[in-house]
Amino acid sequence: MDLRLLVDLPAGLDYNEWLASHTMALFDHVNLVYGSVSEFCTQSSCPDMTGPGQRTYLWFDEKGKRTKVAAPQYIDYVMTFIQKTISDESIFPTKYANEFPSSFESIVRKIVRLLFHVVAHLYAVHFKEVVMLGLHAHLNLTFAHLMALHHRFSLIEAKETDVLKDLEVALKLTDEALTNELANNNDKVTDVLGDSSNTAHLSEDNVCK
Repeated sequence: MDLRLLVDLPAGLDYNEWLASHTMALFDHVNLVYGSVSEFCTQSSCPDMTGPGQRTYLWFDEKGKRTKVAAPQYIDYVMTFIQKTISDESIFPTKYANEFPSSFESIVRKIVRLLFHVVAHLYAVHFKEVVMLGLHAHLNLTFAHLMALHHRFSLIEAKETDVLKDLEVALKLTDEALTNELANNNDKVTDVLGDSSNTAHLSEDNVCK
């Protein structure tokens, strides 16, 4: 299966509906993988919401206040926000004739960016647990799906995705080489990620929202 075909907008299908379906699918998959390792993500083990290269993600509340929170709290905020958003009929309409808001694409961009933060944390800090539970192929495919959607519709800024650029190369996700070779590349992912302490080479230290 070519992941490029998975995300290409079919002729005649509404763009927003297409984005909505992929966004909800990504949310379900990221939520599933994180939920499986959440017992290892605690206030003490993950006092900050970090990604590769000591990237630290700060939470922005509804008033725009930037707050540094522990990873489990940050991810709870992410999942709660997304669940509330996709359940809002005025944003993700499910009834016939209901329209998407004009701001829908920007909302999707925020959701995909936040899901990327969770995926980055899983790779940087909890990849050993993911492998132990046999979920690494699922995580890799979820990451590939997310990046395929991003590359097709330019949903995330490069400064966000650069932290997992080495992983993109290992999984052959760059240059649109998005194929089902993922299943054969898990060893490469382990080589790139290794111990969580060895992920610093993936990016410079940064703080982002």
